[in-house]
Amino acid sequence: MKKLILTLAFLGFATSAHANCFADYKAKMDNPLRLHYGVIELPDSACSVGGAVSNISGRLSGGWELLEVMSVFDEAGLESRRSRAGQFYLRY
Repeated sequence: MKKLILTLAFLGFATSAHANCFADYKAKMDNPLRLHYGVIELPDSACSVGGAVSNISGRLSGGWELLEVMSVFDEAGLESRRSRAGQFYLRY
């Protein structure tokens, strides 16, 4: 019983210590040309600029086309990007 409690406590700590992964990106839509900057949460498997490209491209909708993944970051970088991303902050 004691081992079970210690194991569960460790698993809870490991899960809470794990940082989420996010990326900021630029996208466009044609006719008429529109641009947007956004912030998106990524799964662990896509937590690199290269991995984010295909993940974000597949999630954008409504005619938006990914132009560039600018960076990949953890939760510490979220607040500084919130106002710049506006309606595209964690939208997709």
